[in-house]
Amino acid sequence: MENKTVTETKKYPDKPITLIVPFGVGGGMDLVARLLEKTAPAQLGQPLVILNKPGGTGAIGWNEVVGATPDGYTLGITGIEVLLQPLYGPTKFHYPTALEPLVQISESPMVMAILAEQPWENLDDFIAYAKQHQGKIKFGHSGIGGIGHVAGESFSKAAKLNLEQVPFQSAAEAMTNLLGGHVQVAFLTPALANEFVKSGMVRILGVAGEHRLSNPDFANTPTFKEQGLDVVGSSWFGIAAPKGLPIEVKNKLADGFKAMINDPEFQKNIEQLGLQVTYLDPKESAEKWLKDSQRLTKTVQETGIVEKIKEQKK
Repeated sequence: MENKTVTETKKYPDKPITLIVPFGVGGGMDLVARLLEKTAPAQLGQPLVILNKPGGTGAIGWNEVVGATPDGYTLGITGIEVLLQPLYGPTKFHYPTALEPLVQISESPMVMAILAEQPWENLDDFIAYAKQHQGKIKFGHSGIGGIGHVAGESFSKAAKLNLEQVPFQSAAEAMTNLLGGHVQVAFLTPALANEFVKSGMVRILGVAGEHRLSNPDFANTPTFKEQGLDVVGSSWFGIAAPKGLPIEVKNKLADGFKAMINDPEFQKNIEQLGLQVTYLDPKESAEKWLKDSQRLTKTVQETGIVEKIKEQKK
């Protein structure tokens, strides 16, 4: 029986690999998956078959990945939500322990966007104004409990402000409402703000990352940490498998995805989406999941997001 497993593993993969995208067509995760799809046959020896399974803020798709046979033929694209979901109440599976990270592809810290026509030239101006108008300023984000919401509440708490959060169906909708003046601030990814920053319609007051963005359009925008506020919140994309992959299969996948991410064409296309390639191997990804989980657990408790989600579910 043992020999049979070794023989089977050696010829892995001998059929297409399904990559489950737990969100709809056209979103950030889906676009990244389709870029991987282009280079998969060359680097993995088999095509990737993209399967969109939206719903439950990622839960429906990830449940399917966790429940799949750990043979390397069913994988899932992951995001920060795999860590956030279990913090808000019972999920069918505890994703951070039921999934095995293979690679991190990209990371994008949230940015704080305002309309350029607003009188606030910098973060200090904004905080001074908001303190004089407590409860009058609204910030938009892509949904209760998402990383944009977490970043916004973290900022409110760190700056000792009382900002009113306004959830939308997507970050794109939050941006539309910022442009329309329905909210004064939006917390979203640089990719969504990029064209409006270029055109001069939107100004970025802070980056919720450990470092400034490498994108030239954002290079002069300081992080919140540089401005004395401990606000960190990044959206990232990775690939994970159900727990229990044979080590040879895991290594083959990890090497294949590393080659795909290092492909210059892939990197160029990722940057065109407004994302930054931030490659992590399986061990580094697992360490990142653990570190992020600990930080997020503390943040969602301290900012009262858990309570807001409970209220919403009632």
